[in-house]
Amino acid sequence: MTKLRVGLLFGGRSGEHEVSIISARAIAHALSLEENAHKYEVLPFYIQKNGSWQAGVTAQQVLASGVPLEISSITPNLWQFPPETQEVDLWFPVLHGPNGEDGTIQGLLTLMQVPFVGSGVLGSAVGMDKIAMKMAFAQAGLPQVKYIAVTRAQVWSNACVFPKLCDEIEATLGYPCFVKPANLGSSVGIAKVRSRQELETALDNAASHDRRIIVEAGVVAREVECAVLGNDNPKASVVGEITFNSDFYDYETKYTPGKADLFIPANLPDRVAQQIQDTALQAFAAVDAAGLSRVDFFYVETTGELFINEINTFPGFTSTSMYPQLWANTGIPFAQLVHQLIQLAIARHSPIN
Repeated sequence: MTKLRVGLLFGGRSGEHEVSIISARAIAHALSLEENAHKYEVLPFYIQKNGSWQAGVTAQQVLASGVPLEISSITPNLWQFPPETQEVDLWFPVLHGPNGEDGTIQGLLTLMQVPFVGSGVLGSAVGMDKIAMKMAFAQAGLPQVKYIAVTRAQVWSNACVFPKLCDEIEATLGYPCFVKPANLGSSVGIAKVRSRQELETALDNAASHDRRIIVEAGVVAREVECAVLGNDNPKASVVGEITFNSDFYDYETKYTPGKADLFIPANLPDRVAQQIQDTALQAFAAVDAAGLSRVDFFYVETTGELFINEINTFPGFTSTSMYPQLWANTGIPFAQLVHQLIQLAIARHSPIN
């Protein structure tokens, strides 16, 4: 039987470049295991931080070592792709954050007319932009914390407009609240603020990252997550919980061993777990996601309220990441999960779809 040639695409131009390499290494290992090795051949493609695509020996070395290449001083030819791209039967884009999870690479792969794992342009773009995401969730009637959408122009405006903006945020949301760039992943640029001075500083910092910003009301809650797998008839995993000692689940907490603890399944009443699973599936449909997603929630135990936080259309995929662990605890081990994602990609891109 001829093996399916899987183009494993990793690295990228976002701040999650290194995490992408780790995720790709885990997926490559899963595809090399006996149950998958006879079905799939991995062709690695590494996108450097400057946007250059590398294949063959160079990409394989990065995948094997887990160490990014130094950025060359030579200006890359961003429209010149390695000839090995012509050999790919299916793409597995293991890219997190901007220029990888936001619909841009999905648009390129769509133009290549080759199946790929994960959401398409729409689902990826809506899932990445926190403002568009929240608008989609609101249209679907999903419960969310209060928030205000802000633009860079408002933050970097004249001395009359900016104080009025801060007044509105204080009156509508109060403190503490969270300031977030709308289009960055892994908590980059996010700040928890408790005063006017902190708010002004956080807004200015967020505006340096993105022209669209979201400010959310703070809530004392448990942070729980649910994984979704499928296309038009997706399924939800068991629910997991994250606990940590830092102010919030920031980049350092996410990716530093020992900074956070995962509990799977979460210790929740059955009805709450079911509500989380049902809402996760609704969120998946609301943004037109496909293949995989992780949906994050706030559960206020004192009142029983549940708020959807966000959807992540290509979550961390290391062997210790929440998404694969949730499915492992639901009965789908890592290697089988990778196989199912490939099969879902083939099904989604068949002519009938």
